[in-house]
Parts: sequence; structure tokens; C-alpha cells
Amino acid sequence: MSAVVHTPDAPPAATDPMRGTARLAGVLYLLTFVSIPTLVLYQPFKGHADFVLGSGSATGLMWGALSEIVVAVAGIGTAVVLFPVLKGQSETAALGLVTARVVESSLIVVGVVSVLTAVTLRNDPTGTDPASLVTAGHALVAVYNWTFLLSQSLMPVFCDLLLGYVLYRSGLVPRILPMIAFVGAPLLLASDLAVFFGAYAQLSLPAALAALPVALFEFSLGIWLLVKGFNPSSPLLARPAVAGLPS
Repeated sequence: MSAVVHTPDAPPAATDPMRGTARLAGVLYLLTFVSIPTLVLYQPFKGHADFVLGSGSATGLMWGALSEIVVAVAGIGTAVVLFPVLKGQSETAALGLVTARVVESSLIVVGVVSVLTAVTLRNDPTGTDPASLVTAGHALVAVYNWTFLLSQSLMPVFCDLLLGYVLYRSGLVPRILPMIAFVGAPLLLASDLAVFFGAYAQLSLPAALAALPVALFEFSLGIWLLVKGFNPSSPLLARPAVAGLPS
């Protein structure tokens, strides 16, 4: 009589409870780049004072405004999604990141409102003096330019310094990524101050070069989180409360 040997079932493969969080954060970071085409789409608004008199098409502006709304929502989303992870290293820095993102996104929306107001004046100028319309157009362009400087140029300095600090200390991602932020943030801040005091224009070669390291950091971080996720050997993920696991 032969004996039947029962082999134990293989244990289920371990899953990374933070993989979904990292993937979502990566997607949101990449979404913050969808407004890049506004550099071209907003030219009828920013480059021509007579846009409000009916010159040019408003379709590109509407798409550009929509893309900036997406950026505003995605920007807040990056900080909110990462908050439960980052607070394990520094709750102050994690909360500061959320706050900075909210300020950034709020200012982005103010800029979008100025663009949409210009479109409204263009589409319904009834009873308005053309000279007054042109003056209003100049004012709306100025509002957009200043809100862009304070939102999508200045606030990333604080966001990336706070995020870079936590990422560097926690080892959640390769340390080369936060080091790019540590180099890029002060460089962008210096450039923003130069633009603020009129040394050169926002849309100039020096300003573009100064923004590259910060853009590289955020884009690379988005790709890394989407493809690779958090470093499983990070001491931060070894803490059950941080990883969202029962203690």
C-alpha cells in the first residue's frame, strides 16, 4: 500500500503594500508636465495686446487653461498621496510640502482665471472702448506673468527642497534624485530673484536653463516612482505604521 505524500502549498508571493502609492505619485508627477505646451498656446494672449479685440484664436488658450487646471490638481495630489509615507521621516516637512503645493496650485488657478477673463472680454466686448480693452488685456497678461513666477517657478523651490530632504534622509529613492533637487532649487531661486528684479525676462534662455535641474528632478522622480517604486530597503518602509500595515 503506497503512502500519499502531501506537499504544503507554496506561500503566496509577497506584495509591496506601497507599490500602488508610488505608482500613483509617479503618474501625478508626470501629469504636472502637461502644461508645457502653454508656452506656445498662450502666445496669442501674451504676445499680442490686441487679442482682446478679436485677434487670433481662443481655442489654444482654452486647452492651455484646461491643462493648467490639471497641473494644479495633480500638484496637490502628489503631496497628498506621498504624505502618509513622508510623515514617517518628518511630519513637518511632509505637511510643509502639502501646504506649498496648495499655495502653488491656488496661484496657478489665479493665472488661469486671468487667461479665461481675457477670452471672455474677447468674445463679448459689447459696449467696451477698444483702448480700455487693450489696457485690460495688458493688465491680465501682467497678472498671469506674476502668478506664473510665484506659482510654477518659485513654489517648486520650496516643494523640492522639502521633498528632497525627506527622500534623501529616508532612502526611499536613489539619493542622486534628491541631490539634483538640492542643486536645482537654489539655482531656480536665484533665477526667480533675477526675474523679480528685472535682470532678465521669464521666457529667456537664462531662466530656462535655471529651471532645467528642477524639471529634471521632478520628471525623473515621476518615472522612477512609476516604474520602480519606493526602495524596499528604506528604513522608513520597515516601520509597519509608515507602510500602512498593522503593527
